[in-house]
Amino acid sequence: YQRRVRGIPRCTMKRCYFFGDGQADGSSADRNLLGGKGANLAEMVRIGLPVPPGFTITTDTSIEYTKLGHVPDGLNSEVRSYLAKVEKCMSKSFGSANNPLLLAIRSGARVSMPGMMDTVLNCGLNDQTVEGLAALTEDERFAFDSYRRLIQMYSDIVLELPHSEFEEALETAKRTAKAKTDKDLTGKQLRELVQAYKAIVFKHTGKDFPQDPYDQLMNSVMAVFKSWMNDRAVHYREINGFSESWGTAVTVMAMVFGNMGENSCTGVAFTRNPSTGENKFYGEFLTNAQGEDVVAGIRTPQPLLSDGSGLPSLEEIRPKVFKELCEIREILEQKFRDMQDIEFTVQDGHTYMLQTRNAKRTAAAAVRTSVEMVEEGLIDKREALLRVSAEHVESMLHPQLDKSKSGKPIGKGLPASPGGATGKVVFSAQEAEARAGKGEKVLLVRIETSPEDLRGMTAAQGILTARGGMTSHAAVVTRQMGKPCVCGLGELSVDLKNQTMSLGGKTFGVKDVITIDGTSGEVYGSALPRMPAATGGYFATLMNWADQVRTLGVMTNADNGRDAKRARSMGAEGIGLVRTEHMFFEGDRIHFFREFILAQSDQARDAAISKLQKYQQADFEGIFTAMDGLPVTIRLLDPPLHEFLPTLPKDIEEMAKRLKLDAATVRATILRLHESNPMLGHRGCRLGITFPSLYNMQVRAIVQAAVACSKRGIKPKPKIMVPLISMGPELQLVRANSLEVIDGFKKSGALTYHIPIGTMVELPRACVMAAQVAESAEFFSFGTNDLTQTTFGISRDDSNTFLPDYKKRGIVTTDPFAVLDPDGVGGLIKIACTEGRRARPGIDIGICGEHGGNPESIAFAHSTGMIDYVSCSPLRVPVARIAAAHAALKQTSKL
Repeated sequence: YQRRVRGIPRCTMKRCYFFGDGQADGSSADRNLLGGKGANLAEMVRIGLPVPPGFTITTDTSIEYTKLGHVPDGLNSEVRSYLAKVEKCMSKSFGSANNPLLLAIRSGARVSMPGMMDTVLNCGLNDQTVEGLAALTEDERFAFDSYRRLIQMYSDIVLELPHSEFEEALETAKRTAKAKTDKDLTGKQLRELVQAYKAIVFKHTGKDFPQDPYDQLMNSVMAVFKSWMNDRAVHYREINGFSESWGTAVTVMAMVFGNMGENSCTGVAFTRNPSTGENKFYGEFLTNAQGEDVVAGIRTPQPLLSDGSGLPSLEEIRPKVFKELCEIREILEQKFRDMQDIEFTVQDGHTYMLQTRNAKRTAAAAVRTSVEMVEEGLIDKREALLRVSAEHVESMLHPQLDKSKSGKPIGKGLPASPGGATGKVVFSAQEAEARAGKGEKVLLVRIETSPEDLRGMTAAQGILTARGGMTSHAAVVTRQMGKPCVCGLGELSVDLKNQTMSLGGKTFGVKDVITIDGTSGEVYGSALPRMPAATGGYFATLMNWADQVRTLGVMTNADNGRDAKRARSMGAEGIGLVRTEHMFFEGDRIHFFREFILAQSDQARDAAISKLQKYQQADFEGIFTAMDGLPVTIRLLDPPLHEFLPTLPKDIEEMAKRLKLDAATVRATILRLHESNPMLGHRGCRLGITFPSLYNMQVRAIVQAAVACSKRGIKPKPKIMVPLISMGPELQLVRANSLEVIDGFKKSGALTYHIPIGTMVELPRACVMAAQVAESAEFFSFGTNDLTQTTFGISRDDSNTFLPDYKKRGIVTTDPFAVLDPDGVGGLIKIACTEGRRARPGIDIGICGEHGGNPESIAFAHSTGMIDYVSCSPLRVPVARIAAAHAALKQTSKL
């Protein structure tokens, strides 16, 4: 049959797939059609596990229902046909007053979406069948407990009545009966509760609770279809990147009852510990209960294995059942070759499997299970690597917040740099540095950060900003530092005058403590404990496997020896970007650089810049030492000069006094340096051309540092990168000046090896004219942050004001500053690579923007076949390594 025509399935299509009695129409291969739940139920039947019979209505039918807005033609008759098969298997009749068959109606998309969609249990009970069930089982309590559960779930899911009113009625019944839990209510008391529930239904609808079992069934099926579009399901799909077009399947299966007395139970289990990955059965159960009770928290579940809680375990009180579950556990792991999340019910001593799916797990558990399953022979290294996501790896590298008792967050911004941080609020870099120097843990809160905030950012536990995106100054710097950061929290109001911040209806001052979660973007109004990062043996083993298969090199962006050393320990193969401007903010050197900027003559300017050379040389020596034997690409000064000058009148007065300059002259110079659009102004190579002494000083510092390190047995491998080239002659001029400095050291014999000179490609014209630029460039490194800005014509610091709306309207699917645009920006990169290699076949090509640590962008880089390496912040190096391995594995099998 043909499944689709113009987006609507044909009426002749098969909509229902049966499973039960040792046979199944589908299998685990039919996940897209039957959903994960339906496909895995079919597979469990095929391998002989005890599964109640049923049938699955396909995802195509869900899509058809959503498009049509009503039950598709032919579905009713097909459901009745398959229902007859279930009745035959169970030797029961749906709607019978003497031997009733009851049904569970469950959702099931192709991917696990736990709790996002709806379920209806005990379908088929009414005023007649409940009496028949009570007589058949000789258990009035069980029958009316099941009936009251149906009324409550059906009213919530199908009739959309207030859930709270049913909970209040239950609590009233327990108080009246002096029952500790619902389990303690008698059959008579549950009869009365059923009447109370029915009264609530009548109050809201003006009708009695539906008595036709088939109406209950079809209305429940339609409600599950509708739940695919409920708010929580839509949001879950949005944050996980799942498509709305997938639809959900609906599984209709015979009910088995864990609430049929003390010899019955229901539970949820994991074949391994989902928190740690330990190869040990893990889970909970409740006796005399139904499935929703385990997760609802109404009663305290008991453990499968003894855990020291004092509660009797399943192993202790039901050893036969426990043994059977252990056998099922082994069968499932062998079949699915992954940790499984299972639901089971024991009805009067007989075990039934209601679901199995690949288990959600922590990053640590993902790494451990992947490595151990390779050792156990369940999977190969290729599959192990693909199971551990880049997000898993990033999570492993940062201390995480323990949110078990956190309460609700007071706000949520952009997760700019992962990890958790807690501290007292401070509003300036100076205050952060001062209070941290006294031993206080502080959290720096700014409207937005600037390079002048660097010392305070270093001192703070983390950074929170009201403005800025994923590639803002705060985001870029904190990722390099490895500090947690939340950016772009638009609801955050910062009052610098009164030293307060307002968020979530609360106001916080300098004595108040807040917590940020840079992994999720959440902010909390109190202190939360942190859990340490865990990168033990399993992690190292997995990363070693990743290195064996990736073809992209992975370098780091580091501006000092400390960061370089950390990056090397994370597996960096060199430095792809040293931002020399960050060095000018350390200690007294900012004053020397300001003296250079404000100098009124070339002689004074040269004298000022020479004072900086020893500091630059010391910085480079530290980096070369940390990267002994590995390449270090140093970008010459890039930002416009005004970024190094103060803006507040008080700070300007203090600077003028320190430098012994007239304040009016200083203000005039600052005004003269002001630019309408500094991003496209006097910066990058333009500085080196108009102030050649600046770049010459930096080149001398690089060479002298290399010479000094060589004398100590260190093997420096410097590369000099010229920023913001748009025309070949610009690079030719800067290159000539740099070679003049380098040749002086070679003539003296101090330098005996070649230092490559290349360029950062960050302007569209440079991409189009790459052949001309490559005549003078020995390497290209794409600065994708600025290349994205100049290609889109969007400021990265202001994009957060409208990009979210663009996403909602479908204009863009991702933030182009977070995920490289493969068509526009990527198209320019491909042009530059092709033209550059045409002019210089052996040219080395890399990416050093923040995209260098983004998995999707790394996949693009790999797909070009022309990019040699990516470079990213130190703590993203392992992320880049695993992402590069994923990109290689998806093209070919190497292990």
